[in-house]
Amino acid sequence: MTKKIYVIRHGETVFNSERKLQGHCNSPLTNKGEAQARSVGAELKKHLSGQNYQVYCSSLGRAVQTANIICEAISFPQLNLLQDDRLKEFSLGAWEQQTISDLVENNPNLLDQRDWYLRAPDCEPYESVRNRLLSWLSELPDEQDVVVVSHGLTGIVLRGILQNYSYQDVWLQDLPQDAFFIVENGVAERVNCKLIEAVA
Repeated sequence: MTKKIYVIRHGETVFNSERKLQGHCNSPLTNKGEAQARSVGAELKKHLSGQNYQVYCSSLGRAVQTANIICEAISFPQLNLLQDDRLKEFSLGAWEQQTISDLVENNPNLLDQRDWYLRAPDCEPYESVRNRLLSWLSELPDEQDVVVVSHGLTGIVLRGILQNYSYQDVWLQDLPQDAFFIVENGVAERVNCKLIEAVA
């Protein structure tokens, strides 16, 4: 079994800053998002020293952009970065590219439930995302640590699988962009990262 899995969410994107849902659509990282990725990379490097590991990421642009910045920080060859569609965010159907404020205006009680995202028309079902993550996990090599750059919702489902969480507990987790999680033997440790600004 894989020893440690480092679960990372992509950095802040333009849509994140505008409070828009992304799902399978994409927007690039903001300057802050790039700084978050550098910060995660710098902290991650301390934990990976001397270890045998592989880096994976979602095939969506924001995750690839984040992963490339992290690879540079940890001196991992970008050519060896493995992109996988199974790590993509939930498809949020008709709500993609809409602002949360507009959605709440039309659905005043929308945010009462932590899994409100799944009420989107044509949203990808939870079990579909869970099954594609289980498929990805089943193919990981034994005795090799894994760094994975994914998304907010997909990330909490992945962490939930690794910690054997109930559906309800999955949605109680947070979705940070300035921290990552080290999951080992069913237990997740949060590692906060100090923001590193770009050098002019």
